[in-house]
Amino acid sequence: MNLFALLILITILINLWTVWNSLFLYPLKRNGTSKNDASVSLLVPLRNEADNVDGLMDSLMALTYPNVKVVLLDDHSEDGTYNKLKARAGEDPRFRVIQGRPLPEGWNGKVHACHQLSKEADGDYFFFLDADARVASDIIQLTIETMQKKDAAMLSGFPNYPNNHFLGHMLVPLQHMVVLLHLPLFMANRTTKPMFTAACGIFIMIEKEAYEAIGGHESVKGSLVEDVHLAREVKRHGYKMILANITSSALSYMYDNAEETWGGFKKNLYTGIGRSTIMVLFLTVFYSIVFLLPGLFAVYAIFSGSFFWLLPYLLTVSFKMYVDARTGHPLWLSFFIPVSAVLLISMMWSSMLVHKRGKSYQWKGRSYQ
Repeated sequence: MNLFALLILITILINLWTVWNSLFLYPLKRNGTSKNDASVSLLVPLRNEADNVDGLMDSLMALTYPNVKVVLLDDHSEDGTYNKLKARAGEDPRFRVIQGRPLPEGWNGKVHACHQLSKEADGDYFFFLDADARVASDIIQLTIETMQKKDAAMLSGFPNYPNNHFLGHMLVPLQHMVVLLHLPLFMANRTTKPMFTAACGIFIMIEKEAYEAIGGHESVKGSLVEDVHLAREVKRHGYKMILANITSSALSYMYDNAEETWGGFKKNLYTGIGRSTIMVLFLTVFYSIVFLLPGLFAVYAIFSGSFFWLLPYLLTVSFKMYVDARTGHPLWLSFFIPVSAVLLISMMWSSMLVHKRGKSYQWKGRSYQ
């Protein structure tokens, strides 16, 4: 079998695998079992998020769940976030705004903020949400009923990502692609094996009992990917954690510009793959063969007039288009999958080199190793 035929076979298998794997990414779904009597503490850490306050508060004030209290923590912002939060919360009894304590040595900033929020929470469920998230008015009912139906102690999901710049379009939605391509969701959502785990810190609902049993955010206090490590702790303690498709009910304005996108991915990517040089090399080769090579064949097809060479590229486009359709992202993104792959490979190497050179990752005015 020559390289071209092998590539066609691989891309066909990837399409089939992704469709099958996506069947185990549960949707948020009402089942009529919730009595709306479980109390929920909705917890939001904010650091220099003044531009997000209005959108966030509009979303949270529209929530229809009757038994929810919202705690918002300002983590030493320098842009007026605290005052803006206080003004928007007003006299609404559901909302409380607090100021964070200084960051102790050995803690990640967001993790410490979430830890402080948990100490102010008294709900049966803790719902951690990022400041750039926007959620449907019935999101709490949907999430709790899905957790009850699946007998899960924790639920997380990757939201829809609206983007207003090219780098964001090329990189941010790839989170969905990576999950559907690399994570066996049958194992992730039906077992408590920690190695089969993914989570997104933008959106985490967890039972208070499970959260306290694992030691809360303190158990992952130094992590740069605390969402994944928190999920692994949940499974390690024998609780069920599930990943859901939340894209129809939650979105995130994750990065405002290309600089933030690059900085955010640089901080998280190498750590997210276990700081493994071998994994970087493997993924570089894998993405180059599966996504870049079909792009080169497509260029050859256009200039040679032999359009049969387009087939591997079209198969990778169909794979990405299926993922984007499932997650509510623009379908035109799929035609740029070779570009996205180049950027993702570049970002992996950039993220790895920061660590290899002994430098720190920079994010929101703080340094992380």
